[in-house]
Amino acid sequence: MKVVFSISLVLVVLYSCSQNNKSTSMNNYNKLTNNEHNVIINKQTEKPFTGKYYNFSGKGTYLCRQCNSPLYFSENKFESYCGWPSFDGEITGAVIHKPDADGKRTEIICANCGGHLGHVFEGEKFTSKNIRHCVNSVALRFVPAIIQKKPERAIFAGGCFWGVEYYLNNNNGVYSTTVGYINGKTQNPTYEQVCTNTTGHAEAVEVFFDPEKISYEKLLKLFFEIHDFTQVNKQGPDVGEQYRTAVFYCNNVQKEIADSLILVLTSKGYKVATKVEQSDIFWEAENYHQDYYEKKGSIPYCHSRKKIFE
Repeated sequence: MKVVFSISLVLVVLYSCSQNNKSTSMNNYNKLTNNEHNVIINKQTEKPFTGKYYNFSGKGTYLCRQCNSPLYFSENKFESYCGWPSFDGEITGAVIHKPDADGKRTEIICANCGGHLGHVFEGEKFTSKNIRHCVNSVALRFVPAIIQKKPERAIFAGGCFWGVEYYLNNNNGVYSTTVGYINGKTQNPTYEQVCTNTTGHAEAVEVFFDPEKISYEKLLKLFFEIHDFTQVNKQGPDVGEQYRTAVFYCNNVQKEIADSLILVLTSKGYKVATKVEQSDIFWEAENYHQDYYEKKGSIPYCHSRKKIFE
């Protein structure tokens, strides 16, 4: 009886550990919108000809929307006129092919997180590879760089997102920056809604970067040096909750680094107003806000860099 009890106890502990590891892994995944959840988790299909990447020809890498793992290179994307993004090959080991529940098709899922991507078809002769990965746009995220290793993701808010993006984007190791809205109560907010100061969102910048070339700590130090982190709900001439200073951590390691740097700043005599919050759904801002100063050909008027750290 003692042996049976011991074996049972071991099994319970192992199961508990596996569940805890799974829970920890899930906590590191990106928060999904309702539409993304329906496709990636519930295996639904977005309407044809409506996806962001259906009629898109950027050069770079397509990541899994849920876990940021690289899935496809742009060189494998082709036009099949089927209504969804089409690829004739995946990054080696990135996608799993499995029989679909309907017993007729082959489903494709992210090898890292198991998120539903779409279906794969053969024998259509669209390309010389004679295969088509039919993928839902909402299951993907594009970065304008060719990468095979999973990038790290960071999100910062420090006033108007135009200036924050300008300084974060111009660094070796940064793959991409996107401006948007985060940690508010309104679904899919518009710029006009956020500007009413009633949605609770912050104007923020999402960064994908190579941690082997630029560390999260270095990015965070730069973030503190390019804005006034002592101001509450304002930055320069911009006033409102949407202009608050905040670090939205994507994992516990980022939280620890942020908390540590704030202690360093406090020890230097600064009264830090920056809040450290767990990241929620990041809503991409309208296209005219993306790379604003690059398009305008000028530099920020409400952000500048002041050296603080050694």
